[in-house]
Amino acid sequence: MSGLAAGIRLAHYDQRVCILERHYTIGGLNSFYRMNGRDYDVGLHAVTNFTEKGAKKGPLARILRQLRFKWEDFSLAPQKGSRIVFPETEIRFDNDIELLRAEIAQAFPTQVDHFESLLQKIIDYDDLDQAAFQISGRQVLAETFTDPLLIEMLLCPLMWYGNAAEEDMVWGQFCIMFRSIFMEGFARPYKGVRLILKNLVKRFRGLGGELLLRKGVRKIHVDSGHAVAIELDNGEQIVGKRILSSAGNIETLRMCSDTSEPDPRGAGQLTFIESISVLDRQPESIGNSDTIVFYNDSDKFHWNRPKQDLCDVRTGVICSPNNYIYSDDDGTLSDGIVRITTIADFDRWNDLSEEEYRIEKHRWYDRSVASAVRFTPDFRNYVIDTDLFTPTTIQRFTWHDNGAVYGAPDKQLDGTTHVDNLFLCGTDQGYVGIIGAMMSGISMANLHCLRD
Repeated sequence: MSGLAAGIRLAHYDQRVCILERHYTIGGLNSFYRMNGRDYDVGLHAVTNFTEKGAKKGPLARILRQLRFKWEDFSLAPQKGSRIVFPETEIRFDNDIELLRAEIAQAFPTQVDHFESLLQKIIDYDDLDQAAFQISGRQVLAETFTDPLLIEMLLCPLMWYGNAAEEDMVWGQFCIMFRSIFMEGFARPYKGVRLILKNLVKRFRGLGGELLLRKGVRKIHVDSGHAVAIELDNGEQIVGKRILSSAGNIETLRMCSDTSEPDPRGAGQLTFIESISVLDRQPESIGNSDTIVFYNDSDKFHWNRPKQDLCDVRTGVICSPNNYIYSDDDGTLSDGIVRITTIADFDRWNDLSEEEYRIEKHRWYDRSVASAVRFTPDFRNYVIDTDLFTPTTIQRFTWHDNGAVYGAPDKQLDGTTHVDNLFLCGTDQGYVGIIGAMMSGISMANLHCLRD
């Protein structure tokens, strides 16, 4: 997403751009596939940062303006409503901050003024303030609220949808995610992520951009601090004026000819399994009208790589793409879908034999679903098809170390590297999610490639 957005932005200014993708399809983690006659999205639960048609402010409006798309080109349907569920306490929210305000006032009446104080801090935050990425989000929240349960409940969805670090979340990332989820909101294209991807590719190629699939980058040749060429997996070399890499910080440094092996401890550790259950009816017909449910089974939110098993089912995300407000022209999705995301351990999954891998996929599908139905109506009697992807799937399609969905914990907001014409975009630059990734590509293209 970040590469496609950067490519379009640059091609609008008559720059020759070539996008290289190691795999046979576009999108990275935010992609799609077809199996048993059905289309499946990979990665997409929701497009965050949603604003209604005609909005002039916010990341979505900026993306549409800078990539010269119409609002209709993404065809976004808003969420019906979502929940954060902890034992004995839940908070509902939708795309209007007033519902969240009301829910906090009801569940945490002593925290109302503290919540207003938090909102003011977030409004005043600058997205490119590198210092904010050195401050503990938990520390700021502890100084703001007096009820620790509310802190855990606010952190839960924000970490699930955009936090690369274990336990804590830096203040800058907290502000970005709070805005994107609670102050703007969730939406989804009726046809899923494929609509956005296909429109991006069509626009890029229409501007003369070159997109090469099955063309992975093996090495970036560096001479005196300057990238002089890139070498593909097949040995072919390509010369360009500048390089934007969405491969990740450590992964990009590993490709540079002038660097030794980067310290693997700097790589992200958080990765997931995700089950997809196809139902013979709409989820709403069995009482599930939530767009997304973020759950945790104790008053302390669990956000760590599993220490003893392949997965940790104590916390998770339940998403139904059926539960968006689609237009009358779209109608409803033909199949009922429930997607459940669970924290996983890359090394344990990667060490399995082929037979063990097959068995564990079935085992953890059952365990993750059994955990999730404590917080949503039990849909298991209505399942007609299933699939599950694992950390090794994520690693194969993103090339991120450890299959880390949100990249490395330390972000490089200005996108610079030790090479003067090599820049980062995507998750390791600092923005996550579909809108965030595109915003990252645009910002880095503007900052580093359109100044001369």
